[in-house]
Amino acid sequence: MKLTYDPRYNIAYLRLHEKTGPVTTLRISDELNVDMAADGTVYGFELLNANAQLAEDEGQIILELGSQETRVPLAA
Repeated sequence: MKLTYDPRYNIAYLRLHEKTGPVTTLRISDELNVDMAADGTVYGFELLNANAQLAEDEGQIILELGSQETRVPLAA
């Protein structure tokens, strides 16, 4: 799994799997796209306007692993 953020376009992408073939991007809303393979495998989630979507978390991505928490601030 890999999380990337592009501050220039304010887009976050959570990749669950490496793309091994063609994918279809499903537009779930104005702010969420999902990349899927024909067999139903979800490859990743694209958060458009990421700062606004993360406003509840003070513009941060919160990564939790067990009891450890890491906060990654996004550019304003």
